[in-house]
Amino acid sequence: MPKTVGLESSIEAESALELASRAPNTMLIDGDWSGGTNSNWFDVIDPADGSKIASVVNGTQDDGLRAVAAAASAAEGWKAKSPRQRSDILMRCFHLMTERAEFLARLITAENGKALPDARGEVSYAAEFFRWYAEESPRDFSELAIAPSGANRIVVQHQPIGVAVLITPWNFPAAMATRKIAPALAAGCTCILKPAAETPLTALAIGAIMLEAGVPAGVVNIVTTTSAGEVVNAMLHDPRVRKLSFTGSTGVGKILLKEAADQVISSSMELGGNAPFIVFDDADLESAVAGAMVAKMRNGGEACTAANRFYVQRGIYDAFVQRLTDEMSALKVGRGLDAGIQLGPLITPAAVAKVERLVLDAVNRGAKIVTGGTKIAGPGYFYPPTVLSEVVPGSDILNEEIFGPVAAIIPFETQEEVIALANNTEYGLVSYIYSADHKRAFFVAGEIESGMVGVNRGIVSDAAAPFGGMKQSGLGREGGRHGMLEYVEMKYIAASW
Repeated sequence: MPKTVGLESSIEAESALELASRAPNTMLIDGDWSGGTNSNWFDVIDPADGSKIASVVNGTQDDGLRAVAAAASAAEGWKAKSPRQRSDILMRCFHLMTERAEFLARLITAENGKALPDARGEVSYAAEFFRWYAEESPRDFSELAIAPSGANRIVVQHQPIGVAVLITPWNFPAAMATRKIAPALAAGCTCILKPAAETPLTALAIGAIMLEAGVPAGVVNIVTTTSAGEVVNAMLHDPRVRKLSFTGSTGVGKILLKEAADQVISSSMELGGNAPFIVFDDADLESAVAGAMVAKMRNGGEACTAANRFYVQRGIYDAFVQRLTDEMSALKVGRGLDAGIQLGPLITPAAVAKVERLVLDAVNRGAKIVTGGTKIAGPGYFYPPTVLSEVVPGSDILNEEIFGPVAAIIPFETQEEVIALANNTEYGLVSYIYSADHKRAFFVAGEIESGMVGVNRGIVSDAAAPFGGMKQSGLGREGGRHGMLEYVEMKYIAASW
């Protein structure tokens, strides 16, 4: 299997099948491309037409444990490297990923379906984690203080936590991988990445780039499998594993937390969201609609940060609905690899069925379809940009992540009312607020129960910022210096001299 990807100059003319053929399709274990222990394979499907574009090795529990052994064997050597040595390797990963950006973007679109502009944005964002943590690695956050009694010094050292299991979803196959791998390596940890079975090719391509950049054998291992529960369970019950980082649904996160408890494994969880998007009467309408389009339609709505519930104050409600409808209905839908496409397919037929169910429930309860609202005939897993107005409280679409291109809009009257509505959920990942009154915007931001808030912005993600949620949206943070601290143990030494 080749150790380099994305060097050819013909990628703009290549089909999804041709792009997929240039990515590795076997697991990466201990620096080698492994065929696995059972010689079984699973198919990768192009959501744009339902066709098979690749077959990938289907890993087993034994493969997962081989990856743990490789990571454990490489741990001391990687930990012993100086922060600058780790930094240099991560920076090479950044430069190589940037050089191969167009190939990676098209590969993401081939297996995920998202429109190319979205995929290009993801690759840029994903590469930035390598650069940020390359810069963060040499920084020493150790502490030295005198005890309040004056009897001794307090020394706090940061040490790598150990072997980390990283589990990523299908919606951002590049960014979710680098957001976990980069801080783990910067902190001195080795890892096993288990990417989503729907989108394994991007992770494997990034693995090839990391090998090319000089990441030593065993430091990063990639196990692909459709038996995620069994394989991850085996790894989490290996005493050599000391860290779990998971991005995915709250339901699966709860299961993993229970499994991690058996070995008391440190766990970071980035789970589900139900983001409110609040527009006050005094908001700049053009800016609010532009922000709504980003917050709702980034990645076609298949994002945990996607605006799920639009709360718009009555004075601006009708104008906002009309302007958002104009923008949504103008989007060009089609195969993500085609020129000019702004919205690709959803990831699976099940994803389309869920969106259909949520829209039908909302309409049956009294919501009005302003645009869209009817599944697009195949091939492919398409659903049109949809706006629902006058959505009734209690509708399923207000309580579940839509994960699709549907904007559910609800009117509100007062500030107190909308704060209560926004907080009426078990989730608390991100919120969005639009108002010309900054005092009000920041007051409401402080009152809303979410780990992140966008004030007059439709996007919050940044490699330099702590990403994460409150309540059942997760534990811990990714990004910024906080993301690297998730992969260290703090050792306190009481010393006298």
